[in-house]
Amino acid sequence: MTPPLLETPLASWHAAHGGRMVDFAGWTMPVHYGSIVAEHLATRQAAGLFDVSHMGRLSVTGPGAIGWLDSLLPRRIADLTPGQVRYTLVTSDEGPTGLTILDDALVAREADAADGTPRLSLVVNASNRGRVVAWLRSRLPTAGVALADHTRDTAMIAVQGPQAVELVAGLCPAAEAEAIKVLNNYRATTALVAGRPAAVSRTGYTGEDGLELVVAAADAVAVWEAILAAGATSGVVPCGLGARDTLRLEAGMPLYGHELVAASDPFALGLGFALNLVAVDGSPREFPGAVALRSRQGQPARRVRVGLVCDGKRAAREGSVVTRPGDATAVVGTVTSGSYCPTLGMAAAMALVDRELAADGTPLDLLIRDTPCPARVAPLPLYRRPATSS
Repeated sequence: MTPPLLETPLASWHAAHGGRMVDFAGWTMPVHYGSIVAEHLATRQAAGLFDVSHMGRLSVTGPGAIGWLDSLLPRRIADLTPGQVRYTLVTSDEGPTGLTILDDALVAREADAADGTPRLSLVVNASNRGRVVAWLRSRLPTAGVALADHTRDTAMIAVQGPQAVELVAGLCPAAEAEAIKVLNNYRATTALVAGRPAAVSRTGYTGEDGLELVVAAADAVAVWEAILAAGATSGVVPCGLGARDTLRLEAGMPLYGHELVAASDPFALGLGFALNLVAVDGSPREFPGAVALRSRQGQPARRVRVGLVCDGKRAAREGSVVTRPGDATAVVGTVTSGSYCPTLGMAAAMALVDRELAADGTPLDLLIRDTPCPARVAPLPLYRRPATSS
């Protein structure tokens, strides 16, 4: 039998307020509340509120936590300071090439416990949570490190857009509000938001400034409704997965299962920044997949990730073929994500294309239902927020 879909602490709220609920990675999630385009543009112009509670939330604690996690992830953890967040991959040395990408993730070092014990957290993709948790647990030492999965007892709310930081800060006590306003990107703190304890990070997945809040499951609806009420007169709206996807496409952010898969070459995807192959002292770092990654470093991949913009609104989808202009048999790449992009006013895509055709402005064709549609290579991200909204 198919297991029942999991529900976030906000699932009933979504259903009661017009959310069109769909199965996403085993969770019932809102894809939109009426218009993906309207939700997308509201996020760019004011702020959008996203339920991202389906994402996996893990904690790693104990005196050995930092060293253990540093030995497992390709991004350095040893030099993380409290309040710092980093994007990383999760890799193993399994598979025929000695490298399998299990997921991408955000890792944060929280404030140390009262006795000085380190505390770290990981946010992983919903579709990969089970295997990442199992993989980490299989490598736990016998003592000194504790791993816990808090996905079901917490909620995660993303507030994204030019008004997001002021909106959340306005629901906090004065000192905490000021701390949030000056919080740098990829930094985290704690605060009372609408009177409820929250972990607050200045991160996101839309290309806009914004915050992500983790609260207790029982507090989710109260915090969600307080944010909506505070932004009711300024155009803040609840948003579904549809707008989240078009926003991240414009922002050039890879999605596991699309741009990033188990067999991916991170260097070809432009993710070399998430790989620290040497330690702080300059010695080689050892972690699962390190040998394979060192062998690929400096070796040009056959195909690389690029952005593509089209002349019209007709969008290519994942798996669409990229060809040379005018020759449908000359296949030079594959679309990994594609959609109509409301901010751009045109269809756009990310694709893996032959390296020699990856220069900005290169004309290519996308085959959409066997019809060639002109496109050209464009730099990623396809959208950058105005400097005044940062």
